[in-house]
Formats: sequence, structure tokens, C-alpha cells
Amino acid sequence: MLDFQTDSEKVKQILGLTSSLVGVKFLYTVDEIPEGIERLTGHRYCQAIMKARHGKQVLLDADGIACPAAAAAFGFKQLPDGLKTGKGLVGFGIVAEESTGKIMFEGMTTLPQGKLIALYLFPLEKAEIEPDIVVVEDETEKLMWFTLANLNVTGGHRVDSSTAILQAACVDATLIPYVNQKFNMSMGCYGCRDATDICPNETVLGFPFKDFKAIAQSIEFLSLKAIPNSRGKNALSILRRKESEEINKTTH
Repeated sequence: MLDFQTDSEKVKQILGLTSSLVGVKFLYTVDEIPEGIERLTGHRYCQAIMKARHGKQVLLDADGIACPAAAAAFGFKQLPDGLKTGKGLVGFGIVAEESTGKIMFEGMTTLPQGKLIALYLFPLEKAEIEPDIVVVEDETEKLMWFTLANLNVTGGHRVDSSTAILQAACVDATLIPYVNQKFNMSMGCYGCRDATDICPNETVLGFPFKDFKAIAQSIEFLSLKAIPNSRGKNALSILRRKESEEINKTTH
């Protein structure tokens, strides 16, 4: 078993993750495409993440991707005019003004058109190759510990994250970490919450795989004291005990 497979299982156990960490590999040549992997058709990228977090290894390319915004972000296809102008977001009820939607798409992180061949997504604990990016989708509290672990790794520098509440999985959790080689958090988005099984109390983040070992080690460190103490709600118990004592004093 590869070290990072073991680390992935350990992180899942420590945090109580309900699904797998997802490895994402960017493929630029046909020779890189692994054999025997399910090639998705008519799927959004966030749906590919959903399948991978639940144990499947999948491949998504220009012919298989269904979301025009994600297709444009990965350089598979041009962004349709209806989205580029912001008119489409008005139609979805996401924004009130076309100009707002236009600016949201202008700020989208993208890859050059026609360079990427495909995306290979897989559960990290089953990985046979090192991914480029690790994507984690789970409950917010559990993702908080990844963020604190990253703060430990980066020496305490505050996390600056970017999102437009559009393209949470494809841009926020995958492309920004890949292009900028930085940790990025998202609140989820209109699309992924409509198209996948992500729960209302879950969200998504991503970071470069090069940082995974250090983040996993930091999560293990946090499990010694910080995580059990926080989850134990000790401070809340003290408050409630004091409140109960005050009530007893006034009633006796």
C-alpha cells in the first residue's frame, strides 16, 4: 500500500469522513489515460467528484462533460454566450442583473482551450498514481480541520479563498488549487447542490497533492488534543453547568 493511501485512510478515520478523499489527475496526452476506467458521458464534473468520493474511478473528457461552465473552465469548450453575458444566470434566478453574472464568469479561473485531454478521478485510498489535486467533500466541521491543518503547514498565514458560489467543485476546489498551487475553500454552489448528493451541511475544498502528507500529519497532531476537546464541547458544558447553578440559587 502506498504511503498516501495509508494516510488517506487514517485521515478518514480520525475525522469520521463519510466518504473518500478524491484524487484528481490532469491528463494532457492520450498515453496518460489509464485502461479499464469508466469513461463518463453526460456527467457534470461535480457528479464525477460524487462518484469518486463514493468509491469509483472515473474519467471525464470533452465529449463526456455535460456542464458548459465546467467545460469552459477546463478548456474543453468555449463558454456559451448565454453564460458569458450573464443572461443565463438571470434565467436561473441566481443573479438579478446580467452584468453581475458577466463579472462572475470573467473572474473564473480557466485552463487554456484545447490543452487538457481528460480528468481522472479516484478515491485517494485506492490510488495507483499520485494525483495533482486532492478534493474533499464532507461536513463543514470536518473540513474545518483540514483548514486548520493547512494553517499549521503554512506557518499560520490566514487562508484567502476565492469563490463565486458557482463552480464550487470544478473551479473552487480543483482548478484554483491546481493553477495557483494553493489551498482553496468553497461554500458549495447552486450547481453542485442541484446535481449531486451533497448534503446541506456539507461543502467542498481542495489543495495540491504535494501538501497532502504534511496536512495528514497535521490532522494526526490535531487528533491528540484539539479535535477531541472541541468535539467534546467542554466549554459549553461548563457554561451550562454555571447556568444551572445560577437557576438553582434563584429557586432555593
